[in-house]
Amino acid sequence: MSDSRLPRLIGVIHLPALPGSPAFTVPLDATLARVTDEAGILAATGFDGVMVENYGDVPFSPGRVDAVTVAAMTACAQAARAAAPRLALGINVLRNDAESALGIARIVGAHMVRINVHMGARVTDQGVIEGRAHDTLRERQRLDLGDVALLCDVAVKHSSPLGAPRPIVDEAAELVERGAADAVLVTGNGTGHAASAEDVRSVTEAVNAPVYVASGVTLDRLPQCSAAYGVIVGSALRANGRAGGRIDADCAKRFVDAYRQARG
Repeated sequence: MSDSRLPRLIGVIHLPALPGSPAFTVPLDATLARVTDEAGILAATGFDGVMVENYGDVPFSPGRVDAVTVAAMTACAQAARAAAPRLALGINVLRNDAESALGIARIVGAHMVRINVHMGARVTDQGVIEGRAHDTLRERQRLDLGDVALLCDVAVKHSSPLGAPRPIVDEAAELVERGAADAVLVTGNGTGHAASAEDVRSVTEAVNAPVYVASGVTLDRLPQCSAAYGVIVGSALRANGRAGGRIDADCAKRFVDAYRQARG
């Protein structure tokens, strides 16, 4: 996907626990109805992208997810696509299953996938996760998904480096130059935690690719995101400001209005 086609304002649908997950209680039909409603809200309020992720599937698998998770996420992504056909659709299979994300994208016609650890290795709450850029790029080629963008995190949230810390600009540059990432995502330390404005600025200056602020974006923090190509927002779209709940239409509309004002 070319830079000009990448959405600038992406809202995240946090799926409840899916079948097979330890916390699964919500029937899949109810989850699909919720996805339809939330995707419709994002479209109606002015977002131009939607990211579907299995947020409720804690504790996350460090590698490949179960087949039932792929099946459920495919159904959810199809529901989002049908409810908001004009929005660019993204898939994030937590914690780091890029292969399944690409497979889902192939079936539902998604435009992008998010990959938390694309290169290098990070120590996470799932253990050590190693990037598999070499496999991901080859799988994208095999599935003829050249137009599906790889949105890759740098120094991703809920993790720390396996070895000695490296400058974030060096890691970001390698994501693009050696890992063929189509966009770089800058986050804070955890879900809902603000990304450093200095990190956003320095990464934007260091890479020849779009940069997104991908955690902790709130109405108050939007002006600090002006250097970035776009934002990926989840928690701020919930009435209580916490990840995992339903998207609130009023919160979504206020966010879009504030984003447009901040971007002029």
